[in-house]
Amino acid sequence: MVLKFAGPVLPEAEARELYVVGGHVTYEKQSGVESVIEGWIVPGLVDAHCHIGLGPDGAVEDDETERQAVADRDSGALLLRDCGSASDTRWVQQRDDLPRLIRAGRHLARTRRYMRGYAHEIEPEDLTAFAIAEAERGDGWIKLVGDWISRDAGDLAPSWDGEAVTAAISAAHEHGARVTAHVFGEAALPALIAAGIDCIEHGTGLSTDLIDEMVAQGTALVPTVKQLDNFPAFAAAGAERFPEYAAHMLDLHARRRDTIMAAFEAGVAIYAGTDAGGILPHGGIADEVLELAAFGMPAEDALGAASWRAREWLGWNATLEEGAPADFVVFDRNPLEDLSVLRTPSRVVLRGVVVA
Repeated sequence: MVLKFAGPVLPEAEARELYVVGGHVTYEKQSGVESVIEGWIVPGLVDAHCHIGLGPDGAVEDDETERQAVADRDSGALLLRDCGSASDTRWVQQRDDLPRLIRAGRHLARTRRYMRGYAHEIEPEDLTAFAIAEAERGDGWIKLVGDWISRDAGDLAPSWDGEAVTAAISAAHEHGARVTAHVFGEAALPALIAAGIDCIEHGTGLSTDLIDEMVAQGTALVPTVKQLDNFPAFAAAGAERFPEYAAHMLDLHARRRDTIMAAFEAGVAIYAGTDAGGILPHGGIADEVLELAAFGMPAEDALGAASWRAREWLGWNATLEEGAPADFVVFDRNPLEDLSVLRTPSRVVLRGVVVA
């Protein structure tokens, strides 16, 4: 069966007739087609920071993992960068009806310095060995926990010293993996960026000089802006025991928009990620894009951060050129004029099949 779609194809927004043959896109006129729908056609959406197979207490059962992946798929997120999971989710990659999945392995965190059940909890002298192991198990990414609350300091503090992260990042690169890190605060960032890290998650502690360094070396940022809305709740939960931490989190929250937009305006490559999994629900990529736009990012940049630009960054087809995999989403109006339409896809097409 040959499927036919008609309408403007983003990002160029050129009106075209798009056919799906054998799971791929063609613009050559086909006979015997089933006309599916007209609308605005967008390359498959991307959630560049989520956690498939992860729940509040760590790994979850396969049925819950499936529900998470389906929620993402039905929202139009057809390419997922899993940014750390305690589950072995390789089986998801064997399911043609589930999104394409790029695994970053399990988080690498300092002993008793992260959420229980989530990470390999290790000491600095073990970081390089674990970085190599996760690089070999994953799909070209590993994930460090760059900072977390320190009971001794009563505040956010770096998990690793500069020597440890430099060695681990270098080793991961030698084994073909890019490296990203969770960082809320300021103190962990200089060593990570100086060591040549490929991406920063959250990044609320960034300063002008570090932003300039990120631009110079091509370090990306996935700010997970909807997650940043939870900082006041994090502060409240720790206020009695760790008042300095609580005040710090409120300060980071207060300047989050200015920080993220400073990075954007300086030229840091920013991509959309929901941080779904653990405590946040899956299927929220539309709200992440809308929040990026609310921060001040133009609609084309906000949507591109969750579609064509993110796809290219992760090594997939940026656009729906001739022969590209038929992974795309159709909307009944122009998302660049009304990003809220991202919440209600008309059709979701994955591997050439209408799945939602």
